[in-house]
Amino acid sequence: MSYKERRREAHTQAEQKRRNAINKGYDSLQDLVPTCQSSEQGQGYKMSKATVLQKSIDYIQFLKKEKSKQEEDVAALKKEVVALTIMKLNYEQIVSAHQSQPGQLSKQISDDVKFQVFRAVMDSLYQSFEQAVSTSNFAEISGSVISWVEEHCKPQILREIMCGVLQQLGQPESAFIS
Repeated sequence: MSYKERRREAHTQAEQKRRNAINKGYDSLQDLVPTCQSSEQGQGYKMSKATVLQKSIDYIQFLKKEKSKQEEDVAALKKEVVALTIMKLNYEQIVSAHQSQPGQLSKQISDDVKFQVFRAVMDSLYQSFEQAVSTSNFAEISGSVISWVEEHCKPQILREIMCGVLQQLGQPESAFIS
């Protein structure tokens, strides 16, 4: 075998190896992408490479949209967790303050009324939280939550919210606030 023939043979083998690798890649891709798996495939049907690529592109775009939707859901849930955590902390402070001053209220307030007041206060806080806190990215969440707490959770603001809630519910403020 001459030098030229050996080079041609080596080139042919390298080219065959490259084609085999490409074909193996297409086969793997076809196995991985659910939309490339059809019932006809078991009957000796093989999709064209162009079809495999197009279906793979479509599937990747679908996955990207799903991921984006899930990220939005996660961001919304994180925002809700922050709001609920703040609500919990505020409620714990209210309970703690009430427990440290037993007997101050001459009348007992029903749990239903307490819950209505709590829910109305928390709804008011959550509405302001929803409007003020941005969830585009972590930095915005952090900054906007801090500014929201500084702006909307001051004792005077909370007192105003409580007074407004009590007026809406028709309860005298003096029964709740000393």
